[in-house]
Amino acid sequence: MSKQKNYAAPDEVLYHVGICKNDLQGATIAILPGDPGRVEPMAKALGTDCTFVGAHREYTSWLTNINGVKVLVCSTGMGGPSVGIGVEELARMGVTHMIRFGTTGTIQEEINLGDCIINNAAVRLDGTSTHFAPLEFPAVASFEITSALVKAAQETKTDFHIGISVSSDTFWPGQERYDSFTGYVPRRFQGSLKEWQALGATNYEMETSTLYVIAQALGIHAGSVCGVIAKRTESESIAPKSAYDKAFADMIKIIQGAVVKLTKVGK
Repeated sequence: MSKQKNYAAPDEVLYHVGICKNDLQGATIAILPGDPGRVEPMAKALGTDCTFVGAHREYTSWLTNINGVKVLVCSTGMGGPSVGIGVEELARMGVTHMIRFGTTGTIQEEINLGDCIINNAAVRLDGTSTHFAPLEFPAVASFEITSALVKAAQETKTDFHIGISVSSDTFWPGQERYDSFTGYVPRRFQGSLKEWQALGATNYEMETSTLYVIAQALGIHAGSVCGVIAKRTESESIAPKSAYDKAFADMIKIIQGAVVKLTKVGK
């Protein structure tokens, strides 16, 4: 059964993101970091002719130009609920392809700090996605976007891995971290890290499953590439800034290559 699309008027400012379709200047691809503070440097690293679009709540938006293509960079904040709101409103403005650009902690020994992980699917330890589809429904990436990300990573010779993320609504108990205020982890999560490792999951983060399920429900495309800044097989600590800097530089190259490939499709 086809779903009716509720697109916003070109000059209608969407309540949460605080921008309108006219502001996008035709952009249909959005890069989605979590941190608003990363949007400006990311937009400037990705392309040229960068312009500030708007900032409201956790949603800061800039436009950049990658190989002649306008691309939106819009933060989503942390966790599923804010991702869900952002995705809905961007879709209403005509964005059809969304790529998460984030940080993550690996749970596999062979993945190193500063590496990139392209998630082709995600474990749904979030609550937001259950408002769009039952838990039996998988959280899977767009094949089109994932293929573009993988090919770009291969061509730029970055250190990358492909795998399944564990998307948790919490940073501490859901990711079985014991360095919280009380160290308390509910019984359902005790031992869960080893289970995800045994099943071959690659990393923990907090947004990908929500993005994938909502994108599928809305009929749009979504993918994700994250930089490893914690190695849970060794420590629960966040790595030095040098690990993030390496991953950031590599993710920029991957996104640039992927955007070029996505915009050549059908031409």
